[in-house]
Amino acid sequence: MPTLVVAITGASGAVYAVRLLEVLTAAGATVHVTISPSGADVLMQELGISVDLDGFDFSQFVSAVGDQDSRLARMGPAGAGSGTHAISSVFDESDLAQGAVVYHHYLDFSAGIASGSFLTDGMIICPCSMGTLASIAHGHSSNLIHRAADVHLKERRKLIVVPRETPLSSIQLGNMQRLSEAGALVLPAMPGFYHNPVSIHDLIDFVVGRVCDQVGIRHELFRRWGSRDEGRWRSKS
Repeated sequence: MPTLVVAITGASGAVYAVRLLEVLTAAGATVHVTISPSGADVLMQELGISVDLDGFDFSQFVSAVGDQDSRLARMGPAGAGSGTHAISSVFDESDLAQGAVVYHHYLDFSAGIASGSFLTDGMIICPCSMGTLASIAHGHSSNLIHRAADVHLKERRKLIVVPRETPLSSIQLGNMQRLSEAGALVLPAMPGFYHNPVSIHDLIDFVVGRVCDQVGIRHELFRRWGSRDEGRWRSKS
């Protein structure tokens, strides 16, 4: 299974990061996690998850899954709850600890992921704040997240940034273009609707699934285009 870096920064959309970690670890990936202070603030603000950056424990995320489900269920259609989540989820909570999670403090430049000699299969910044995006685009390695991203670019490894911002200024668009030209993949948190989502969970899983596609994690988080009524437009000759 792949070895991946996941960075969580201070953009809205912390639920994408939690679900991504859930899916990656359930799939058996080794995940190196680092979280910015603003990322920790958003986790608390949006999901009520308290993260100790100096003493991180992955169980904080595992124990938060049930709370996340109930919190999001209140945002979904009437009657939505764990049953709705089960439609969009392919893993049981018992599967969450299959992969290995290694935590790195955001200021720890001695971490392996700060060096190109440390081999990984890619890095995902989810969600990616505009400040983080700008720092990476302009080579300002002021913390481990920036440095690890810089490493992935210089080593020509996959770097996926998942921005969640709207509207976008010309400066932000320019930074995205700069990163794309440097080899990064810009994957905005823009859920699709062709898979007929029925809950907030389905929209989250669409974005997380598209991220997983880019790092080779097989999944069934959403129904793919063409998987239903494939023969609708075929000639009947």
